[in-house]
Amino acid sequence: MEILGVQEFSDTAKGIEALDAMVKAAPVEIVDVRTITPARLVIFITGDVASVEASLVAGRLAGATGVVDELCIANLHAQVMPAMTGDPQEGEWDALGIVESSSITAGIEAADRAAKRAEVRLVELRIDSHLGGRSALKIVGRLEDVEASMAAAVSAVEARGRLVRSVVIPRPHPDIRPFYRATPDKETR
Repeated sequence: MEILGVQEFSDTAKGIEALDAMVKAAPVEIVDVRTITPARLVIFITGDVASVEASLVAGRLAGATGVVDELCIANLHAQVMPAMTGDPQEGEWDALGIVESSSITAGIEAADRAAKRAEVRLVELRIDSHLGGRSALKIVGRLEDVEASMAAAVSAVEARGRLVRSVVIPRPHPDIRPFYRATPDKETR
């Protein structure tokens, strides 16, 4: 994926109207459209840089006051999409870091920054209706790497004014391992 564009809308109707404007404005590919809460809609697009940027502008104009947040990331880290779809790879579990933000977009930026900062695993980037429009990023790895990644992630979320909470748990107890993801593996239960 050359570039990922994300727009988050406070209501479904404005989001769909903006989606139509986005795909009419430039040749982009719709990666996903998700209803996050009964009223919030998130649109994911990709394409070349100029097309994604033009589509985001069109979406912003069509969505007007319904735009909650938006993001345009070039060279999205390879771990971000698997973390969003619930297919992360396992890794060292010396520490667990969690960043909760008040928007999906802020969570995606935090995940990208965290993965690019240090050798960690993005265990999960939860962006579903059960969080009411929030996102929760979970990172595992060696303590010093998790701390470095968390600093980058928290900085990105704070810059957007979207930080809800962050925590680093050194040496988490083994009994919580099956529950660090929203949907634990059946084998671990």
